[in-house]
Amino acid sequence: MVDEKKKIIRQRIKELKNQLSNEEKIQKSHSIFQKIETTDWFIHAKTIMLYWSMNDEVQTHDFVQKWADKKEIILPSVNGNELILKKFNGINKMVKGESFGIPEPDGELYPFPELIDVIIVPGVAFDKQNNRLGRGKAFYDKLLKTVKSKKVGVCFDFQMIDQVPTGEFDIKMDCVVYDD
Repeated sequence: MVDEKKKIIRQRIKELKNQLSNEEKIQKSHSIFQKIETTDWFIHAKTIMLYWSMNDEVQTHDFVQKWADKKEIILPSVNGNELILKKFNGINKMVKGESFGIPEPDGELYPFPELIDVIIVPGVAFDKQNNRLGRGKAFYDKLLKTVKSKKVGVCFDFQMIDQVPTGEFDIKMDCVVYDD
């Protein structure tokens, strides 16, 4: 039952995302990251895990590059059925990822996940109780259950829904930031 509800929500959100132009995605993403930059938890964070956005997600490329020389930026990389962490060392040190073709940092694993202050997490949908619906592979849930970092979901306003169906392995966010 939960899986069927998740499937329906994923399809509905996908349709809404397809209606956004690239300019709208960039504008909405900029608004989201402007909010994040003013929070105490971001200002005081030394190490931040972000993600290199796919076309249908809150766009992170500019934000990653903007902060890369001021904070330690960590990006995930898909390795089999789990996320591994690597330090972002500039756009010219990115390689095409094996699983989804998403660019990812080339180089060694980041060995200190316990030092990550904030993790910015994408999602298909979120709710006011900070529940998150991902793409269904549980990559982030597996990682997030192992760290004590502040977990911050990011999404476009229409991805905030009344209630995200959850299972026992779904990890809640500490907060969700969206454009409004």
